[in-house]
Amino acid sequence: MNLSELQRSMRQLRLGGMAAVLETRLRQAQAEPMAPIDLLATLVSDELTRRADRLLDRRRKLAAFRDPHKTLDNFDFTFNPKLNRSLVFDLATGAFIDRREDALFLGPGGTGKSHLAQAIGQAAIQQGHKVLYRETHILLEEIAEATLDGSRKQYMESIASVALLIVDDFGMRKLPQTAAEDLLEIIMRRYERASTLLTSNRPVDDWGKLLADVAAVGAMLDRLLHHGHVLKCGPKSWRTRTANAAD
Repeated sequence: MNLSELQRSMRQLRLGGMAAVLETRLRQAQAEPMAPIDLLATLVSDELTRRADRLLDRRRKLAAFRDPHKTLDNFDFTFNPKLNRSLVFDLATGAFIDRREDALFLGPGGTGKSHLAQAIGQAAIQQGHKVLYRETHILLEEIAEATLDGSRKQYMESIASVALLIVDDFGMRKLPQTAAEDLLEIIMRRYERASTLLTSNRPVDDWGKLLADVAAVGAMLDRLLHHGHVLKCGPKSWRTRTANAAD
């Protein structure tokens, strides 16, 4: 069996990581030289690395972040120095996901809530968790579509099972009449079973009016805050600063 045949056989066995570097590793083994067991160990490590990278890529695509480049590394903590950095980094460890706890990020628009939420989602993926990101209006639209085509039960089950659900920009847009019922169902399904991170530019005292259902909002908040972490963002807005700088 020559090199090309061996690479083809590896790919048939779904060892694409090994096949991709086989020629390079064989040359390395001849040049160093390398013991057969060390060569095999290196090839296995290459395969595992490639599989891990591909799994991360798949999970990032599944998460569907609006801004996939948002990470903690490119967040400016100095802009709002009173932000609770310790809480942000505690959440980024993913320990709250292991404990099936929730988080609320509250503050005016442009203060970094979405950036931090997505950054924590990225960190969670690195730690092996499945993450789903949805802006609130998109999530509700998907529920409405699933209700119409008869797949609501399956959709809700898929939403309930993901380790971290990020519901972003709650309160930014006018919500449908079914919003309170739909959001409450999601929160109840996920309560103490999985973690939900919700961001909002509206104080929780306004949620009853926003959803036109004080009882549903009370039930939602009871569950979100029972094992919940609250991060207050602001008061300064990035977008306001950017607009002023452009004038």
